[in-house]
Amino acid sequence: MSKTLEFLRPDGATVSGHLAEAEQPVGAIVVIQEWWGLNDQIRGVAERFARAGFTALVPDLYRGQSTVEAEEAHHLMTGLNFGEAAGQDVRGAVQHLKNLGLGSGKVGVTGYCMGGALTLLSSMLVPEADAAVVWYGMPPLEFVDASKIRIPLQAHWATQDEFFAISGVDGLEAKLAEAGVRYEGHRYLAHHAFANETAQGTGRIPQTQYDATWAQLAWDRAMRFFGQHLS
Repeated sequence: MSKTLEFLRPDGATVSGHLAEAEQPVGAIVVIQEWWGLNDQIRGVAERFARAGFTALVPDLYRGQSTVEAEEAHHLMTGLNFGEAAGQDVRGAVQHLKNLGLGSGKVGVTGYCMGGALTLLSSMLVPEADAAVVWYGMPPLEFVDASKIRIPLQAHWATQDEFFAISGVDGLEAKLAEAGVRYEGHRYLAHHAFANETAQGTGRIPQTQYDATWAQLAWDRAMRFFGQHLS
């Protein structure tokens, strides 16, 4: 079952989100949108998590706005305060799920593209989170304080990604290793958004390409990781 709900941020402001409820939840996950907004594709990701046994909440970071146009998506993303989105919106979503006490009571965070970058920031700024999975997205390295990451972290990267170059991933992983982060990284011979079934390599973003084989492998790895740390 899914529904729209409202939850509180730590500062008391209200945020809406899409909740996909698992029938017999073993835990819960906050799912962070791509730069398109809270659209049908990311709702579908939440539903998939729910079918796998994790109640999933997608916070509406754009406050009701979404788009299918890359130029508008870029405009919406650049207007977003990433620190506030992670430290307030995502943290509020994690706190809301914690208060529900689903299954083990543990809550993970995951996100794609822009949401991947926010997931990494959330691993630093959301102390209530229990584990995080990043999908092909990261903030600039200067914003990453790996010493603040105290939770298990998994990431999925595309070696042919034109938006998040693999050289940047090398730098990130060096920081994580130096800080002793419990990190598990996976690389795929794929393009950006390889796990998004609507990314077809033409039209909106020609540099993206869905790859069903790699997407399934990455999903299986994410499920094992969340199963280990949340259930």
